[in-house]
Amino acid sequence: MTERKKFDIAVIGSGPGGYVAAIRAAQLGKNVALIEKDLLGGCCLNVGCIPTKTLLSNASVLHQVKRAADFGITTGPISFHYDQMKRRKDQVISKIRTGLEGLIKSNKITIIRGMAQFESPKTLKVMGQDNLYIDADKFIIATGSIPLDVKAFPCDHKRILNSTSILELMEAPKRLAIVGGGYIGCEFASLFAELGTKVTILEALPTILTAQGSQIAQFMTKSFTAKGVEILTNVKVSQIQNRGNDVQITLEGGKTLDADYALVSIGRKVYTEGLGLEKAGLKTTDRGVIETNVHMETDVNGIYAIGDVTGKWMLAHVASHQGVVAAENACGLETSMHYEAVPAVVFTSPEIATVGLTLEQAQKAGIDATSGSFPFTALGKAQAAMDTEGFAQVISEKKTGQILGAVAIGHEASNLIAEMALAIQNELTLDSVTETIHAHPTLAESWHEAALIAHETPINFPPKMKK
Repeated sequence: MTERKKFDIAVIGSGPGGYVAAIRAAQLGKNVALIEKDLLGGCCLNVGCIPTKTLLSNASVLHQVKRAADFGITTGPISFHYDQMKRRKDQVISKIRTGLEGLIKSNKITIIRGMAQFESPKTLKVMGQDNLYIDADKFIIATGSIPLDVKAFPCDHKRILNSTSILELMEAPKRLAIVGGGYIGCEFASLFAELGTKVTILEALPTILTAQGSQIAQFMTKSFTAKGVEILTNVKVSQIQNRGNDVQITLEGGKTLDADYALVSIGRKVYTEGLGLEKAGLKTTDRGVIETNVHMETDVNGIYAIGDVTGKWMLAHVASHQGVVAAENACGLETSMHYEAVPAVVFTSPEIATVGLTLEQAQKAGIDATSGSFPFTALGKAQAAMDTEGFAQVISEKKTGQILGAVAIGHEASNLIAEMALAIQNELTLDSVTETIHAHPTLAESWHEAALIAHETPINFPPKMKK
C-alpha cells in the first residue's frame, strides 16, 4: 500500500519562489512539504541566474586583466581556460545548493523528491525517489518555466543549444550564432564576446532588447557593435543544420551563415507538464499560464500559484516575493502583490537595470512626465575606475516630482537600481533623493545628480542652454 502523508501546506517546486514560500509558511507555524522532481533551487540556481552570472564574473575578471596596463600594471601573456571556468561554475552551484538544503531542513520543512501530480484539489500523487500520496489543506504551485524550442530547428544539445545546454560546453566557441536578441541572448553574447568568440545575434524584430525600450536598445546596439558583436535584425531563421563539426543557419530568403554552435534563446514557456491540473479543477490560458489574483490565489480555493507559471514577470526575485504573499495568504494573513517597483537587470557588459516606468511608458499612459539623465563620464568614481560607459536616468511626474521609474546602464547598475526601487515602492519624490546626502566618490551619486537635472538645477553638469 502506497504511503500517505498529511501536511498543512504543500509547495510544488523548490526554485526561488517555492523554497521561499515554504520557509515563510514554516515560520508561520505550518507543517510544510516541499516537493522537487529534480535539483533543489530550480532553474535559477542550477541552469539560470547563478551559473550565467558566475561565468559572467569570470569574463569580468578577464576584462580587467586585459586592461591592466591602463592602470600601470604589467602582466605576462594573458590566457584563460574555459574548462576551469565551467568547473568553478559547477562548484558555485553545488555549494549554494548544499547550503539551500540545510536552510530548508533548518526550518523543519519536509523535502519530498519526485514528480507531483494532482489527484484532486486536496491530494497529490508523488512518483520518483519518493512515492507517496500527499494530502494538504493548501497547495502552492511553483513549477517555473523551461526554454522554448522551435519545431523548425529543435535543440539537439550537441551543436544546436539552448540556455541550459550551452552551460555544459567545455570550451568557448570560436563562432557562436545566437537566435534571439532578448536579455538571455544578450547576456551570452556579452560573455562569449569577452572570451574572443565571434558572436552573431539574429533577431526577428527591428532591434535587440525590444522589451527594454528603444533607448536601451540603441545604447546596447552601439556598445555591442563596438565590441565586435554582429547584430542582424529583421531576420528570421528558417533552418539550422548540425553538420557534425559546425552548424549552418539558413535565413528566410535563402541567405546562410556558419558557426561552431547555435544558441536558440527565443524565450521561455511556463512548465506545468504532468501536473494533472485538470484533476484539481485548474484551467490555464492559451500560453499555459495559471492566472492568479493579487493574493496569488487561483480559481480553485486553497490552491495558489507563484513565479513563472503566473505569467507576470519571469524573474527570480518576483517569484520570491510572490512566494511570501502566497504563503501568508495561505496561512490566513491578507497580503497583496504590487508590481509597480519591480527591478529588472540584464547582466551584459555594461549592465542594464530598470525599475518602474520608462519615459515612453509614462507619456503613453498620459502622465506629464520628465526625466533627468546623468552620464557616468561626469562621475569622479567612474573616471577613477575607468568605468565611464553608461548613465543613470530618473523619470518623474512634473507637477509632484514623484519618482515613476529609473534606468541605469553601466558598471554596477544591478546594485545601483535598488535605491530607485525603494524610492518608487515608497512613493518618494525627487526632493527625497536630492535632500539625501550621497557619499562621494561613489556611483550612487549619479541618482542625486540625475534628480537635480530632472529638477533643472544641475550642480555637476552644465545647465540647459536657454533658447
